Amino acid sequence: MIEPPIYQPPADFRTLDWGATDLNKVPNISVHPPGPASKSLHERCTKHFKGLSGQVKLFPVAFESGKGCVLRDVDGNEYIDFSSGIYVTTLGHCHPKISESVAKAARTLMNAHDFTTPVKTELVEKLAEILPGDLNGFQFYDSGTTAVEAGMRVMRAASGKGEMISCFYDYHGKTYGGVSLGHIRSQVYGRVRAPGAHMVPRPDVYRPMWTTEDGSIDTDAYLRFYDQYIDKGTVGDVAGFLLEPIQGWGGTIMPPDDFFPKLRRFCDERGLLLMIDEVLTSWGRTGKWLCMEHWDVVPDIVTIGKGFGNGFPVTCVAVREPYMESFEAISASSSYGGNPMACAAALASTQVIQEEQLNEWAIHLGEIALKRMQEMQSRHPIIGHVRALGCLMGIELVKDRNTKEPFDEAGTLVYQKAFAKGLAWIPAGHILRMSPPIVMDEATLMKGLDIIEESIGEVEKEFGYA
Repeated sequence: MIEPPIYQPPADFRTLDWGATDLNKVPNISVHPPGPASKSLHERCTKHFKGLSGQVKLFPVAFESGKGCVLRDVDGNEYIDFSSGIYVTTLGHCHPKISESVAKAARTLMNAHDFTTPVKTELVEKLAEILPGDLNGFQFYDSGTTAVEAGMRVMRAASGKGEMISCFYDYHGKTYGGVSLGHIRSQVYGRVRAPGAHMVPRPDVYRPMWTTEDGSIDTDAYLRFYDQYIDKGTVGDVAGFLLEPIQGWGGTIMPPDDFFPKLRRFCDERGLLLMIDEVLTSWGRTGKWLCMEHWDVVPDIVTIGKGFGNGFPVTCVAVREPYMESFEAISASSSYGGNPMACAAALASTQVIQEEQLNEWAIHLGEIALKRMQEMQSRHPIIGHVRALGCLMGIELVKDRNTKEPFDEAGTLVYQKAFAKGLAWIPAGHILRMSPPIVMDEATLMKGLDIIEESIGEVEKEFGYA
């Protein structure tokens, strides 16, 4: 990984952090959550609203408002936000510049289909300026899944081929195409994957499938398998690879630093395209515009989303210059993509990250969080592995460090205990996922990790580890 320069936050960072948390007041749990107002509202809503996520089912609190890094529920409890609305509100809740930009657009022009507007023009020019390499062709959409499907169509159009390869535990949305190249398994999506969809293993630094004689992960073994799989497991019509840089839904699974540079060369040598799904990892989440910049790799096609609009539904497909005309072949426009409100949200989010030096700050937060989690690991036997890159963090719980057997029951309990103490965050079985807003101050970050460690300690006692 390219080593970032030593970062010193701006002298006026505290004034820039408009949503600073007063830890004398937050978290503030005055009514044991979920409280009566939450329960009542949740019961009314779920009479009609179905298909809830796992995190809501485990802790059905009803939120009322948010500011900066703090969420407030309908019972008046206030929580430190370690979820960012599932990786979305990267710049905190209701950032005034973003809220005002969206409101101004809503008062001016809400939708003009795919006609040119001033704010769209300003946004695409800004993207061409800041994205690496020759990623300067764009289309906008209203969800990550829609963007991924559009990117897949671009890949087919640009290559003239139909097969695609993704990796075990990747996540690319909930449409048939995305699910066929992801880890979701359910017959309701189809009893077979879409034609031409293939899955292969990818390197996991904690749970490697292939290692060298000295026990380190053997990235080259994975690439040799890909070569063999393409030869024997496909019909020879492979357009390219579609991967997450860091697997989010899979549990913040990070690759070894040599994987993506080697995969880029692998694709180039074989005439394959490399599409990277950065819906979760882009726009400051890991401390870069694109997570792939950590490895100095430019994909051919990339999807951008979640924090791109800081909560407003706007996503992007960006392609390298040689493939721009492929947008013409796929009927790329959409009803809501690139509407003025969406472009205003994305432009304002981009400007905030630049003006407040938040990419650099996110890297700084990740470094201090990783050090703190490593200290936790030394004290708690059920913590098998910790990782962080920017404000994308994970703690893996195991029953035994030698066997690395996942400890799902502990993960569920730690999630619920920490939430009850005032930490709103994300469950993932035995892997604790954290994605605090990148505007969070150091003290609030440490307080959140304190709550997690306290909850881990309580769970260890319940299971006889302490």
